[in-house]
Amino acid sequence: MTTPADLTAVTEPSPDERQFDDLIAADSRIEPRDWMPDAYRKTLVRQISQHAHSEIIGMQPEANWITRAPSLKRKAILMAKVQDEAGHGLYLYSAAQTLGTPRDEMTEALIAGKARYSSIFNYPTPTWADMGAIGWLVDGAAICNQVPLCRASYGPYGRAMVRICKEESFHQRQGFEILLELMRGTDAQRAMAQDAVDRWYWPALQMFGPPDDASPNSAQSMAWNIKRFSNDELRQRFVSMLVPQAEVLGVTLPDPKLRLDEETGQYEMSEIDWTEFNEVLAGRGPMNAQRLQRRRDAHEDGAWVREAAAEYARKQAAAREVAA
Repeated sequence: MTTPADLTAVTEPSPDERQFDDLIAADSRIEPRDWMPDAYRKTLVRQISQHAHSEIIGMQPEANWITRAPSLKRKAILMAKVQDEAGHGLYLYSAAQTLGTPRDEMTEALIAGKARYSSIFNYPTPTWADMGAIGWLVDGAAICNQVPLCRASYGPYGRAMVRICKEESFHQRQGFEILLELMRGTDAQRAMAQDAVDRWYWPALQMFGPPDDASPNSAQSMAWNIKRFSNDELRQRFVSMLVPQAEVLGVTLPDPKLRLDEETGQYEMSEIDWTEFNEVLAGRGPMNAQRLQRRRDAHEDGAWVREAAAEYARKQAAAREVAA
């Protein structure tokens, strides 16, 4: 028969578990060599690798416009932005690797269609105004979501996010400026800007994830200090940021029910189409197949570069051994 003493022995946390819990309670950082629960490690690998995949896939919609940018200045800025996103992916893959998951494994999961990335990147970019809407709305949502991640409890992730957020701020301002210039232009340019905002607004709100009562991972991530705010809290912050900026731009946010409740200080808004969100997330969005195929093609085309780099590293290591 199991006695109370036996139960105490079974449930007593180990010294490693106590140290982990103490670090989380003190709002301190967990580092790669620290002990961590398997569930914490798996949650981080899932979140960080998904974030890295999003940065890499997110290069495609904007790269579509590099050769067609309306001026040399716009081309240079857009090229710099796409390069930033490649760098963000590298920072994040590096952070995920400190958890014991090789980058090759994460890449294979992506190109095999087994890993997720942000659903926002599965929409087309048919006009130049999309570059403005992506910068203002998509990168704006990213900033709102990612600035709190600078304080994530896992050290390599939080430190990577500091630089990423600084660069995302540039991206958001670039998008705002594109839309502002279009809204000061011709009737056709203003219509193009408004159309882009209409198409990207709702997918941008979906970027924060499903409602809190339908988000299975948020509560535990917040308990571990990986996330600091719930999905709905972040969505409210984002809308609060957008409303005054939309007035400056002169665009209309495509939600006729959007209004500020003076008593609660919260914005009321129309119901988000979560059916569309789930369809895109499941791989049935407008551009899912094309985005993954291009990533596969790029991975295959770059095989010779990876092989050459590996061979160079092998020769350098051999040379060092001989010199030693």
